[in-house]
Formats: sequence, structure tokens, C-alpha cells
Amino acid sequence: MPGIIAGAQTELRPVGFGEMDGRVPFLLARLSLVTLVEFIVFGAWFATLGLVLASNGLDSIIGPAYLISAIAAILSPLFLGALGDRYLAPRNVLAIAHAVGAVLLALLPHAIESHNATLTLALIFVYMCSFQPTLGLINSISLTLLGENQKHFPYVRLFGPLGWVVAGLAIGWLGLSASTGLFYFAAIFAVITAMSAFTLPRTPPPAKGARFSLGDLIGVKALVLFRNRTFAVLMICTLLTSISLGVYNSFASPYLAVLGIDNVAGVLALGPISEVVFIGTIPWVLARIGMKWALFFGMLMWSVRFALLLFAAKGGMPYAIGAVALHGICNDYFIVVAAMFIARIAPAELAAQAQGWLILMVSGFGAAIGSAGSGVIYGAYVIPAMASHGASAWSPMWVGPIGMAIVTCLLWLALYRPEQPKPA
Repeated sequence: MPGIIAGAQTELRPVGFGEMDGRVPFLLARLSLVTLVEFIVFGAWFATLGLVLASNGLDSIIGPAYLISAIAAILSPLFLGALGDRYLAPRNVLAIAHAVGAVLLALLPHAIESHNATLTLALIFVYMCSFQPTLGLINSISLTLLGENQKHFPYVRLFGPLGWVVAGLAIGWLGLSASTGLFYFAAIFAVITAMSAFTLPRTPPPAKGARFSLGDLIGVKALVLFRNRTFAVLMICTLLTSISLGVYNSFASPYLAVLGIDNVAGVLALGPISEVVFIGTIPWVLARIGMKWALFFGMLMWSVRFALLLFAAKGGMPYAIGAVALHGICNDYFIVVAAMFIARIAPAELAAQAQGWLILMVSGFGAAIGSAGSGVIYGAYVIPAMASHGASAWSPMWVGPIGMAIVTCLLWLALYRPEQPKPA
């Protein structure tokens, strides 16, 4: 993607990008709109998928459902990133992915209501193959179009959690937290997202016309990024942190229901609300403590979050709400800052694939391990103890992520090095 690195020169950058003139606010508005509706789609169903499955007699596939979502994130982002870098205009890739996704989302209610576990898992997998790559692609598109104005990226990204807020509050208000109707809601906004993508300026693929190779399609050339030690360390820490995120995404909503919370979607919306609050502080914080300590802070807060979930078993709802509210700090000072860091070091021709690696670790490998592991813990420890111990039966679910977050922080401090020049 052109212009992914601040100050980089490229013939493909649209004229006027990098200059704060009257066109930039209009560009920011369009990027913000696409980001908003993209995350409304995701937030409408992903946060309470476990609750929907449990309410329809499919609680046995909660872990597998999140696991295959993670597998989809492993298989598809680099492939679609390669298409965005080489073959198709990035906005077109984004639009096509959401148009296909809308159809798949509309098919899910029937599969779930008929208790067809195999079809449900298959539809979730295919849908996530189309959706997961868009999470990295929207970052790449935004950073590219902003050019030298990348300092405004956190404000564009703010509309991501705002989308989750809108989705969570709407789903809760409509009483759809445990209903398959939320998939129809998501499908409508997937169509809106596809149409909104075409409001963005069209930029050609930066590697258009280059010689075809199988390695381009599967993103092999992006492996050069791992020559940068700090990028490699960031990916390791991202993987470890995302394992905890996989645990949270898989079982937070059923746990809140066990604690006696009725409007689960509404409470979970507090997480992205906190993202909206904290994301605007990123430029100010980065200017004062830098990326190293901002990322460290984000990693550290994951241990606090799971400690609060642990205490919630006996301390009740306030601890659980506190854990949900920490979502903003955990995500803003980790995923958003990591995306900005990657934008600084990734070559223009690998921009989409570089952001794809972040999504690969967050929604792919980390989520796969987290959801698979939490599914095992749920079946082996939580279910057998629920009748006699109630919410306390969930304690084994939260202990591991606390220790993992501490280990991640130590690794980051020990292995981080100042940014190196971008790989050739």
C-alpha cells in the first residue's frame, strides 16, 4: 500500500495526501464511517455468540466456534492482504468481503435454530474467512490514505470501538443478546459496509503488474519483516496476549450471565465505550512515554482484567463490570498502538500483509489457542463444578491468563530494542 510509512515517497500516493488541507477532514469522515459500520457488523454478534449458542442448546460448540473463527483468521488474512497489495484495489476487496459476508450471516439463524452444529460451524468458518482479513485491511487502507497525516489514525480507529458500542447497545435494547436475530442485524450492516467502502478514494495495488508467484498469494514475502527484532518480539507478545483475548471472547458472555447479569450485550458494550474514551489519549501518551511503554501498559492491564474476573465470582457484579471496562486500555494500548508501530516499519509493498500479521496473531493463532484451551477448561473443570460451586467454578478459566500477561510483560521489557530501519 502506498504511503504506509510516514514521510515515505511513492508515486502511487494520491495527490494532496499528506497535506492538511480541506480535503483531509472529508477523508477522515469517510474513513471513520467505514470503520464505524465495519465494527457494528463485528460487535453485533461476536461478543455474545457464546450466549446465543448456549441459549439454543449448542453450548458444546462454543469453544469450537471461536476456535474455527481463529483458524479462519490464520488461513485468510495474508491471502487477502496479498490480493490487496497486488491484484485488486483495497477498497474493492473490502466491499466484496462484506457483500459475501452478509449472505453468510443471513444463513446462520436457520442453522442455529435447527440445532445443526455442523452447519453452524461451517457457516461461521466461511464467514470468518471473508471477514477476518478486513480487520487488517481497514487499518492498512486508513494508514495509506492518511499518508503523512497518520497521527490522525487513532481518531479514525476510535470509530471501531464506537461501532461496538452502537452494536452492543442496539442488540441489548432490542432484546437480541441471546437471539439469532442479531445475525440479521449484522447482515444489514455488512451490506452498508460494502456500499460505504466505495466512498473511499480508489488507490491502485502498489505491486500491480509485478510478476506472479505462489509466495505472493500466501504472504511469504512478508516474512522479511521478522528480520526486524522488535517486530518479531512484538509478534511473540501479541500472540501471548491474544491467547488471553481468545479466552475472554469465548466465555465472557456466558460468565456474565452466570453472575446474574440480564443485559449481557449492554454490559459488554462498556468495553468499547472505554475504548472510545481512551483511544483519543494515544497521541498524547505516545508523545510522552513512547511506544515501548504504551505497549507495556496495554499488556500489563490484561493481568488486572482477569484478576477482576476472578474476584467477581465472590465479589459480584462490580468486579465483572470493572473487568469489562478495562477493555479500552487493554486494546487501545496494545492492538491500536501495535498497528501504528507496524505502519512505521513495513515497506509500502507489504503494507496490507504486514497489518495482516497483526490480525493473524490477534484473531488467528492467539485466538485459536485461547479458545481451544478455554474450551477444554470449560468442559473439564467449569461444567462439572457449576452445580456445587456456582460462579466460583469459573476460577480455573481466569488464573492462566493472569500469569501469561505477567510473562508477556517481562519478555517485552527484556527483548525490546529501539525501532530499526524498515527491512529492504
